[in-house]
Amino acid sequence: MPDTPTPATLHKNAAGGTPTPGPPPNAGGAAKPVGERGRTALAVGVVEKIAGMAAREVSGIHALGSGLARTFGAMRDRVPGGKASVGRGIKAEVGEKQTAIDIALVVEYGVVIPELARQVRENIIDAVERMTGLEVVEVNIAVNDVHLPDEPEFEEEEEPVPASGQRPKLK
Repeated sequence: MPDTPTPATLHKNAAGGTPTPGPPPNAGGAAKPVGERGRTALAVGVVEKIAGMAAREVSGIHALGSGLARTFGAMRDRVPGGKASVGRGIKAEVGEKQTAIDIALVVEYGVVIPELARQVRENIIDAVERMTGLEVVEVNIAVNDVHLPDEPEFEEEEEPVPASGQRPKLK
């Protein structure tokens, strides 16, 4: 059985108008490879989520984000239907070929912070470059707090919502 050309490999023969196998015509010369026809745009949130997941894989991290971000995140997590934000505590700048990432951490007491930062940086760079194809030019890490073993999970507790589901009256 002879090889049947695909529609993408056929073009009109200039002399007779019959289809012949070969690359499609291109006004600019040689045809681009299929993978280079078009653009892929990545949202900032995509890079932030990948970086967040990669950072959480490193042991010794208690939480991501500053105290304020964790407080708002905890309130959002308690709302019915609310989901934990994987990208909490991470800010990314995304260009066409490169990205830069800033991450805020709370570490567990006893970890060696420079070693933890190196592991987090390596994990984030590996994951983001592998999954997105972007070059990670820098990963800036800010350690905002150390979680002590006897500290409560959330230090800044908000007033509880009444059982009736109504909002508390503002003062």
